[in-house]
Amino acid sequence: MADVTSKLESVDGADAQGAEKSRQAKASTVEAGPPPDAIEPDKDLTPEEAEQARRKYLLKRFWISARGYWGRGGDGFAWPCSIGLLVMIGMNVGFQYGINLWNRGIFDAIERHDAGTVYFFGAVFPPLVLGSVALVTFQVYVRMMIQRRWRKWLATALIARWLANGRYYQLNLIGGDHKNPEARISEDLRIATEAPVDFIAGVISAFLSASTFIVVLWTIGGALTLPIAGASVTIPGFLVVTAVLYAIITSTTIAVIGRHFVRVSEVKNQVEAEFRYTLTHVRENGESIALLGGEEEERSDLDKTFSNVLKQWAQLAHQHMRTTFVSHGSMLIAPVVPVLLCAPKFLEGSMSLGEVMQAASAFAIVQSAFGWLVDNYPRLADWNACARRVASLMMSLDGLERAEQSDALGRIRHGETEGEAMLSLNDLAVSLDDGTAVVKETQVEIEPGERVLVAGESGSGKSTLVRAIAGLWPWGHGSVDFHADRRLFMLPQRPYIPAGTLRRAVAYPNAADGWPLEEIKAALDKVGLDYLKDKLEEEAPWDQTLSGGEKQRLAFARLLLHNPDIIVLDEATSALDEKSQDKMMEMVIEQLPKVTIVSVAHRAELEAFHSRKITLERREGGAKLVSDIDLVPRQRKRNVLLRLLEDGRALPRGRTRLSKVEGPRNGN
Repeated sequence: MADVTSKLESVDGADAQGAEKSRQAKASTVEAGPPPDAIEPDKDLTPEEAEQARRKYLLKRFWISARGYWGRGGDGFAWPCSIGLLVMIGMNVGFQYGINLWNRGIFDAIERHDAGTVYFFGAVFPPLVLGSVALVTFQVYVRMMIQRRWRKWLATALIARWLANGRYYQLNLIGGDHKNPEARISEDLRIATEAPVDFIAGVISAFLSASTFIVVLWTIGGALTLPIAGASVTIPGFLVVTAVLYAIITSTTIAVIGRHFVRVSEVKNQVEAEFRYTLTHVRENGESIALLGGEEEERSDLDKTFSNVLKQWAQLAHQHMRTTFVSHGSMLIAPVVPVLLCAPKFLEGSMSLGEVMQAASAFAIVQSAFGWLVDNYPRLADWNACARRVASLMMSLDGLERAEQSDALGRIRHGETEGEAMLSLNDLAVSLDDGTAVVKETQVEIEPGERVLVAGESGSGKSTLVRAIAGLWPWGHGSVDFHADRRLFMLPQRPYIPAGTLRRAVAYPNAADGWPLEEIKAALDKVGLDYLKDKLEEEAPWDQTLSGGEKQRLAFARLLLHNPDIIVLDEATSALDEKSQDKMMEMVIEQLPKVTIVSVAHRAELEAFHSRKITLERREGGAKLVSDIDLVPRQRKRNVLLRLLEDGRALPRGRTRLSKVEGPRNGN
């Protein structure tokens, strides 16, 4: 996911397909809205209060983006479907009321032994049932369509923001609560968009049902007079009072015993995501694990991670047990309560059997409406946890997006060179997201056709400098400028091999049919992979099948097909033997004689294929460019190629190359 190859083509040479994808990504980002302002916690809050404030804000942050589905840039079907769903919910309550009246009518007829009326109500019942079933079925379809389209809209916008400007890679470089973004975008986002639609539909249905059938209970039940201590106590609307008290007791009970449900669900989702990631990591690195015999160590790590999953599931099970105890008990008791309450009035003859059954049916519906929290609290807690995980990812992307629009942390600029230079680094300094320097100010100009080798000991910032050139590393200052209308192509140490056919892998990042089959075969032949030409249309796990050296050769075949103007090689031949490495470099120089090359490598043998060598040296406070020498003498048109900014000195005008330039070594 963080592979540099996802950003292979850049500057102004992107093809039409890439431009269209970029346009769609920008459009989706606009739909999601600009990033909200950063919210700093109140310094007077305790750590626990600050955490509570953060969790509360996470839900707000989720809705800031999610509600855009119904906004001006949202889905055109959002409002029609939502209004249609509300209408169907109201109609369904009407059918419930009709069935409630049917209960009263048929039981009154049975009590009177009125056969004709019983048969009449028997004939009326099937249309009522069919109408209600059809309405509820279509209601489910519309509800799930809203959920599906909302998820698609929000996921598209979030994925566009995640992929834009290499943020999916930059998330690995910064701190924050955004681990396992793939699980947040897939599973957590699914729950976060499904549950609210169900909740809102359920709440509206419960409100309409409660409002309708409370009137029924008040009308049928009337007042209840009870003799207490020699006096008579009259309770008006006793069935309504009982239903409200019953609902308050059950809802309060469930809220108290399930108060930790949200936290437990949140932790459970996190450890589940970590377990999935660990399994995926083992699969993706199966060859290395197998060669090293690391199965036992991996099993130990998996057992540890899975133990955390089981531990959290056990805590969640305890929460479910307590809530189930209340909800199931409520379900058994609720139908009996109205019958017992109405029994005295029925026995004294002031209430008919039909009214008793109508009251029992209405009480059950009202209790179900009032007990909505009891039935949905576990799912509400799960939604809470998932929405916060999605919002945490959104907040991390917000931070990256704000950093792109602000110079507060320092941003590396990208522009166009002046004159003939193909690539220039102007006062370029690279730092971490907290401002820690990685590479100090550097001034370099690279002319068309130059082949520049960037050398230095491990940890001196060579690969970081390459990522800054590619636009993947944003923090620092200065600028990276390319010649107008030129294309950059990256070859990382570990080439990305997408799923699908071998032809797709060779053509990546373009479509598999971007080149004729014969041209792709010719490219494979030139890099020594001619034995794979007959397997181009074969789908296989090529990322696992090809060796490290074969993957690097395949990356060079891509290079030949794309024919870029600038190539950046980041240890791109490290998996090849010296002879194969020489063949690859000779092939590139022969096939692409005018291409400009910037290489990062440790092997001294590669100097033979470059015309210039730049050396970085690790220093306290950031690596420094200490050497810029010609490997192949040639005339230069430019004036200053390297400038030492650390001590304020500049090269004399007209001096074109330093054989060795040393800056201060911090006393060493």
